[in-house]
Amino acid sequence: MLAKFMSLFLLGLVRLLTGAQARWHGCPPKAEQRIYFANHQSHADLVLIWAALPQELRSITRPIAAKDYWTTSPFRLWLTTKVFNAVYVDRNRSKDAAGVEQDPLEPLADALQSGDSIILFPEGTRGHTGEPQPFKSGLFSLALRFPQVVLIPAWINNVQRVMPKGEVIPVPVLCSVTFGAPMQVEPGEERRAFLDRARSAVVALRDV
Repeated sequence: MLAKFMSLFLLGLVRLLTGAQARWHGCPPKAEQRIYFANHQSHADLVLIWAALPQELRSITRPIAAKDYWTTSPFRLWLTTKVFNAVYVDRNRSKDAAGVEQDPLEPLADALQSGDSIILFPEGTRGHTGEPQPFKSGLFSLALRFPQVVLIPAWINNVQRVMPKGEVIPVPVLCSVTFGAPMQVEPGEERRAFLDRARSAVVALRDV
């Protein structure tokens, strides 16, 4: 009940502060299994893209959250677990009891295997230059492992002004999320070529 209340509160707050406007350019909102991948400049990215999705998509879509940040306090842990149903990714590559290094993509793969959609930020961490950093290899690996899942690029506009890196108090600024046309790994396409093409697909949505 408390998580539901928080969910509604955050939706209202985000829409009040940002408008959380969704622009579907190249694909409609559709209840199919998807990987949404977007630029990343603020902690508010996770909330904004989640709030921009229609309810029927939000309920089947799980954002990816950095384990080393979002589990460091009981409130952050509760928020990401109970409200966003987030999937944690371990950026520090921890080892199990046998000393074997864990694959950070396994929790994402488990979510996709279960039929969920996910929201992924392929830069791996937040940038602050306005231009996305080179994409890391996770998106490519998941695209190969789950070819049936639709890949949707997205550009989150203006959210860095709502809550810039290092800030904790949001300010009201109109923001939008533009969703682009689906893409896939082409036959024989190399990892770096695909990741650069995926990044370009995200950046191209900035000017739509």
